[in-house]
Amino acid sequence: MNDATRGTGGPGDGTRAVRAGLPEPVKHEPTLPGPVFAAHFHLPGDPTGPYTYGRDENPTWTLLERAIGELEGPGRDGVETLVFASGMAAISAVLFSQLRAGDAVVLPDDGYQALPLARAQLEAYGIEVRTAPTGGDAQLEVLDGAKLLWIETPSNPGLDVCDVRRLADAAHAQGALVAVDNTLATPLGQRPLELGADFAVASGTKQLTGHGDVLLGYVVGRDAEAMAAVRRWRKIVGAIPGPMEAWLAHRSIATLQLRVERQNATALRLAEALRERPEVTGLRYPGLPDDPSHKIASQQMRRYGCVVSFTLPSRERADGFLDALRLVDDATSFGGVRSTAERRGRWGGDAVPEGFVRFSVGAEDPEDLIADVLRALDATAG
Repeated sequence: MNDATRGTGGPGDGTRAVRAGLPEPVKHEPTLPGPVFAAHFHLPGDPTGPYTYGRDENPTWTLLERAIGELEGPGRDGVETLVFASGMAAISAVLFSQLRAGDAVVLPDDGYQALPLARAQLEAYGIEVRTAPTGGDAQLEVLDGAKLLWIETPSNPGLDVCDVRRLADAAHAQGALVAVDNTLATPLGQRPLELGADFAVASGTKQLTGHGDVLLGYVVGRDAEAMAAVRRWRKIVGAIPGPMEAWLAHRSIATLQLRVERQNATALRLAEALRERPEVTGLRYPGLPDDPSHKIASQQMRRYGCVVSFTLPSRERADGFLDALRLVDDATSFGGVRSTAERRGRWGGDAVPEGFVRFSVGAEDPEDLIADVLRALDATAG
């Protein structure tokens, strides 16, 4: 886990995050211009230029897209970024813009719980959907003849990891495109484009923005034709972010490296503490040296994420544990500065035990957070 840009002449992650997407300084103008609220723009004569109508482009999006592109594909020419109203809007844009009736797509069977909804719609459009687990690069076994390979690594919520470069090379050898859901890792954890992917897709709702107050998604791609199709899909369905959300997201990126460093370091300490508890089973965190995913994660990730998953003996024990926590909110989503946790089985969409807990580590003092977790486990031990 190190800053891969060091030694190559590029800035470090913190420097990049605080400067990402900023316009050239203009005297008396703000460093980061405020949100542009405009449904239309002055447009005399022929409709040329970057800003014509609010569903197509917005100056606030432009700066945010530039910032995300600088994080996901630093120093890469031809990288394009598009922001969306949510992570699912971004996911759907790639899937439905790239696939046609008769095509085949490979999805993870242990990924985000909304993927089955996307699968049902894909199949309704005559697209063949194949699935396989993330771990062990199992998607390779069902790749033959596919048009698109969808990877989620680390997977949510199980935290399995696959070899992105190996999968991307295999997919490209037979003419398939590759998309990687980079939500859990963030571009400070891994850069899918550098590992061979054609698309990096993420929910900016999570750690990228980090405050639990913005719904946002993005797609970053390196193939101009493929990205033109994604852009067209965004225009057709109108899945665009509001300018205020885009501005809040850009503002939040400035603290991304600070938040990631604190949250990831505390997540490792929490995982180490949970490893000593006899009632905890199925503990997963890619940063643990004995985690099944640690070896491959260390080869392609610079940071391991802020999410820890584990299982308590029963649904009742998990619910009691969550209720006993004082510094942790019982809430879905992850990546925020305030720690959250939930029993994932309550949603019914994940193949996890009833006592499975997804824990998102926030920016609290690690000693306070770990003490709260251990106290809650002790309080529910009876």
